[in-house]
Order: sequence, then structure tokens, then C-alpha cells
Amino acid sequence: MERIASRGNPLITHIRKLVSLASYQREQGAFVCDGPKLLKEALLHGVAVQTVLYTDGAELPALPESVRKVSVTPDIMGAVSPAKTPQGVLGVCAIPERPLPCKLDGRRYLVLDGLQDPGNVGTILRTADAFSADGVFLLNGCAGLWRPKTVRATMGAAFRVPAWNCGTAELSALLKASGLPLYGAALRPDAKDVRDMELSRFAAAIGSEGNGLSQEVLSLCDSVFRIPMAARCESLNAAIAAAVVLWEAARDTVPAP
Repeated sequence: MERIASRGNPLITHIRKLVSLASYQREQGAFVCDGPKLLKEALLHGVAVQTVLYTDGAELPALPESVRKVSVTPDIMGAVSPAKTPQGVLGVCAIPERPLPCKLDGRRYLVLDGLQDPGNVGTILRTADAFSADGVFLLNGCAGLWRPKTVRATMGAAFRVPAWNCGTAELSALLKASGLPLYGAALRPDAKDVRDMELSRFAAAIGSEGNGLSQEVLSLCDSVFRIPMAARCESLNAAIAAAVVLWEAARDTVPAP
């Protein structure tokens, strides 16, 4: 059994850098999966787990023989875990390779434009999973999908819902090749009520709460929509807006409990 009790150990330094530095994470092609539930989800969906840290008494899922298993003290776990209250299990996993597809054959997609809050991005992935969206595009500096806070907010949906980073030109070409209209959420006089939109097959663009959609994304939109709300309210949280759109599109197909 391998055991580490020093914060200066190279593996501990490596994990701390994965947690704190996005540039190092990109360079290493790895991310931190914090907690037994997330680790189990990663394994279930074929994510390559490289190393698992655990404290005494922690319950580990069945791990492949190739996984490096390291016992650590609670002090060390607290030093590397991105959570305020570590759960005693932490995995280092390879970032899945997801090349941009040549064509989109699904029915519902989301385009996130400049959403920098990892909690929002993660929640939107979780919502996309709940309403059977076919994929999510991250544009213009969105929070990294594999950053610790984002992964935690997805509750495992990051392993189930395809998500791609791309530019607006790539997105435009892909949507045109796939025959998918792009609808943008915008508070404009010409915006249609989302309940009146044709949502059988589409991509919906959601901007940040503070800035809305960028002009370059708005220029790609075939039309814009709004979500009706009380006149005293100016906008919805981005994750809530995404949930409303996906629910409106899927409400006739969501199975009853």
C-alpha cells in the first residue's frame, strides 16, 4: 500500500496545481474528481482514472488495476481537495477527448456565451442531462468544463452530456451543415415569447446575466426569444433561463414519474 504524509510530495504538488491552475490542467490533460460519487460516475462512463487518493476508512468503488491508489492523512486530503469539507476520496482523471463533430444529428443543443461562473455552467450541464439535450457548446471564455467547481456542479452530467469548446465561426458552420436554427435569449422588442417558438429541433444561445449575448453570437441567430416574467424583473439567472427553454422544448416528451 502506498502512503503519502508530506505536502511536499510531487504527486500532492501535481494535484494542487491541477486544482488551482487552469493552464497547468490544460497542459496535463487531467482533472480532479472530488468525492466518491463523482469518481463512481467517472468510472461508470469510461473516464480514464489515473490516481485515487483516500483517507483511512473511506469507501472506494471498484478500481481498475492500473489505477494508482494512495492513502493520505486527513491533513493532506484537506490540502489538495477543492471542497471545504473533503469526502475522503479524490481522483485524478484524464480529460475525455471530444472532437467537434462534423454534423449534429440531435434535436436540442445549448450555446453558452461568456458564462464565467462555474456553478452556472455546471448546473446547465446537469439540466441539459435532465431534459435530454444533445450537447452544449462553450464560447467566448466560459468557465472551464473540467475545473473542479464546474465538475462538482454537474453532479456527474459532465460525463454524460457532450460539451465542446469552439469559436463562433466553427459553430456557425456546424449549425448550417446540420440544418439547425440558432435562437438567442435577448430582451429586445423583436424577441418572441419562448412559448411561441418552434422547438422541435434547435440550438438556443444563453448569455451571462450581466452582459447577455455578445454581438457576434447575436449576429448568428436566426431569431431571438424572451422568457415572460414580471415587469419589475430585468433578467433571469443563466442556468434558470436554460432550464426554462429546455423544459418548454421537452415538456411533451418528459415521462411521468
